[in-house]
Amino acid sequence: MDLKSLTKAEEQIMQIIWKLREAIVKDILAEFEGTKPAYTTIATVLIVLEKKGFVSHRKIGNSKLFTPVISKAEYTKFQFTSLLGNYFGGSFPKMASFFAKENDMDISDLEKVLKEAEKEMKKDQAKN
Repeated sequence: MDLKSLTKAEEQIMQIIWKLREAIVKDILAEFEGTKPAYTTIATVLIVLEKKGFVSHRKIGNSKLFTPVISKAEYTKFQFTSLLGNYFGGSFPKMASFFAKENDMDISDLEKVLKEAEKEMKKDQAKN
């Protein structure tokens, strides 16, 4: 499947669906803090997400129960790969250097990042 980037509103709703694992519009609406979007706005965004292939639904009575088709991990990988390619020429060291400089990281911070990356890579290798 050819993934597409989500708008801010689409991603906000996907974050809720990933968290809940399945939801009707009222469930999604309940997750918003402060000013809540209109019910119809959420319903419209869900239609767009379904057309983009991010969610599917099944009818439960008069309601549609939405579930994610694309996992949060798949979308994260897509976004990260796009960011890396579009802004850093596909170079992870360039990206890491940029973030280290922008966040005023010191050597111990970078060592923590490397240790965390190594731990994650070992987990992935153990799975395979």
